[in-house]
Amino acid sequence: MTDFLKRTWAAIDLDAVRENYRAILDILAPGCRHAMAIVKADAYGHGAGPVSRALREAGADWFGVSNLDEALQIRKAGISQPILILGYTPAEEAARLSDFHIAQTVCNGEYGRELSRAAAAAGVKVRVHIKVDTGMSRLGFLCQREEELPRAAEEAQAVCRLPGLVPEGIFTHFASADEEEGEAFTRRQFALFQGVIAALEKKGIRFSLRHCCNSAATLLYPEMHLDMVRPGLILYGLFPAPWLAGRLPLRPVMELKTVVSMVKRVPAGAVVSYGRTYTAGQETALATVPIGYADGYPRSLSNRACMLIGGCRAPVVGRVCMDQCMLDVSGLPEVREGQTVTVFGRDGEASLPVEEFAALSGTINYEAVCLIGKRVPRVFLSGGRPVGQLNYIAPEG
Repeated sequence: MTDFLKRTWAAIDLDAVRENYRAILDILAPGCRHAMAIVKADAYGHGAGPVSRALREAGADWFGVSNLDEALQIRKAGISQPILILGYTPAEEAARLSDFHIAQTVCNGEYGRELSRAAAAAGVKVRVHIKVDTGMSRLGFLCQREEELPRAAEEAQAVCRLPGLVPEGIFTHFASADEEEGEAFTRRQFALFQGVIAALEKKGIRFSLRHCCNSAATLLYPEMHLDMVRPGLILYGLFPAPWLAGRLPLRPVMELKTVVSMVKRVPAGAVVSYGRTYTAGQETALATVPIGYADGYPRSLSNRACMLIGGCRAPVVGRVCMDQCMLDVSGLPEVREGQTVTVFGRDGEASLPVEEFAALSGTINYEAVCLIGKRVPRVFLSGGRPVGQLNYIAPEG
């Protein structure tokens, strides 16, 4: 498939997805059997269905999502492998969890009892993973101090004994594995997690899947890989923090592209865009490009960022509008209407990484790719050629 509206689009390299996943498999510690592919938030904005299929082709045999709708989304995309919902699902959805073979996180005793009652009423069994809060203070049985360990184990044991629930896994989530000064806290979290597991084993409860490593911990702490790791951001060729860059041979999966819609010359003294925040100091060549904050290009990049045209940087001038923004192309005499512009990614030998884009807008690479708007089609590439697209707003038929 090659026909798509060349206004603004995200190019998604499925070959890079597969290569990144295989690179992760290569560093798994002995005994670690699975690398759960985290495809929540529409695969971090990359397109959950096509990306999940590419990951499956690369060997992914577990998938992680945030909620039931996301789980059903990838089921409809043809993913039959096990799925874990990492967040909340109303207990009354027990039958659908069972019918679609989706495992559910249980984060406290009350929710476990509700899910058990709903499963019993529906005559089904639901596979569950026990979540232990060892320091994130988000979801999970509270165990942030050693004195809380017995109670956490006792409450988790009670859930594991409930009818209608099949305790399959136990996990925690690291709060600062991606921080250079975070090792001591991460190791403390791991020790608490191991303590809960040991206490439950003494009570006769064992889990086939113990997991705690996010992307950063997967890279840094092979001794914590246990039965399964949960890579997210690194699947997409990005690193959780600058100091981790290069620890694994990864390729960024997404590039954001737009085009020049108009080129004009304005005289010295001309003001550009809303609020007149930019005034041309001399005769200036402006290129208007059809991307704005409704597409996920933040208004905070006004008068700060650059884009690549023909391998050269062109600064954004004036305020970013909802649908458009302007570039100073005075030093680029060959710029023409319809020419491809790189918002982030590669343009020939030149590169503008998403991390630079994110830093200028005061955020992180995670958020930058997740917030690419739904009117931006995802164009999927393999072998350097388009093989499909995901257009969220195209009319049916």
